Amino acid sequence: MDLLNTLVDKGLRREPPTREEALAVLATSDDDLLDVVAAAGKVRRHWFGRRVKLNYLVNLKSGLCPEDCSYCSQRLGSKAGILKYTWLKPEEAAEVAAAGLAGGAKRVCLVASGRGPTDRDVERVSKTIRAIKEQHEGVEVCACLGLLSEGQAERLREAGADAYNHNLNTSEGMYGDITTTHTYADRVDTVNKAHAAGLSPCSGLIAGMGESDEDLVDVVFALRELNPDSVPVNFLIPFEGTPLAQEWNLTPQRCLRILAMVRFVHPDVEVRIAGGREVHLRTLQPLALHLANSIFLGDYLTSEGQAGRADLEMIADAGFEVEGADQVTLPEHRVPGGCHEGGACGTPASPVPSASTPRTDLVAVRRRGAGTDVAPNA
Repeated sequence: MDLLNTLVDKGLRREPPTREEALAVLATSDDDLLDVVAAAGKVRRHWFGRRVKLNYLVNLKSGLCPEDCSYCSQRLGSKAGILKYTWLKPEEAAEVAAAGLAGGAKRVCLVASGRGPTDRDVERVSKTIRAIKEQHEGVEVCACLGLLSEGQAERLREAGADAYNHNLNTSEGMYGDITTTHTYADRVDTVNKAHAAGLSPCSGLIAGMGESDEDLVDVVFALRELNPDSVPVNFLIPFEGTPLAQEWNLTPQRCLRILAMVRFVHPDVEVRIAGGREVHLRTLQPLALHLANSIFLGDYLTSEGQAGRADLEMIADAGFEVEGADQVTLPEHRVPGGCHEGGACGTPASPVPSASTPRTDLVAVRRRGAGTDVAPNA
């Protein structure tokens, strides 16, 4: 396809597609899907090799949020049967983070429900950041605490935070349909505050909320204007008890096209597959690694994810490798001051154990079906 050849050439030059080209990617047929994945995969491998960055979520405070975001199981009035608890103590959060780091994560994402933190909350999270960094040299810590007030981003940076996440979620035109208690401009302002404070900006979207292709392209291009270092792509988890519980609009093929479009618009940025990958990509998750270079390990904020070991096996079986803690995620031109000492700056990491390692644990003697009294596997 001429379209895909054009997009690959642009991606290797760090040139974005036009809006029309981005829309055309979303409009490709299932028959062309593998061609789309292969084309976007060339761009991904050019800038990030075959590395996959692992991130680990720690939900510091769950539920009881005063905001009315329609997609969120923690929203005001949510009837979802999620865990609800107040702030974890710094030592409790550090213990949870240690489990993710032991599993191979290099970034810990500290998240708390709510409109935004009070100054007391910022101090509480600052203590948590220090506790994690004292125990784990070189770990990256990202905070996600909602809308920031003046000076709060600077305080988090001083405490040792490396990044701040605040997603745009959807297009400006659709924003009022999913949230009324704050505005799209409020979110843009918080991303800009974090960036100005020296925090690595992390901002992404949620697909599957009933948006149009035009909405998806709008938000992905709006994110490009904010120049984030990482773009998480969430796929809506339609929790029972939330207004969007019936929005089951995504197929695995649709998710792959969305990820490919995001990669073409953000060729040299960390694209992260975030919440909902197990629900919507399902058995096509390994194909998504050809598009994104980052995933969350294990569970999410209020829903369970794929087992951590299964994530690692999936990465290895697909021919990719876990990014090491001493390696730089972003290409050299996006790293302030050039490569970090010892960093790879966009080149592939040393190989992890081969996917051809004997997996005797997967071999099981049949003891059901024909010749037994046990029902067959069908």
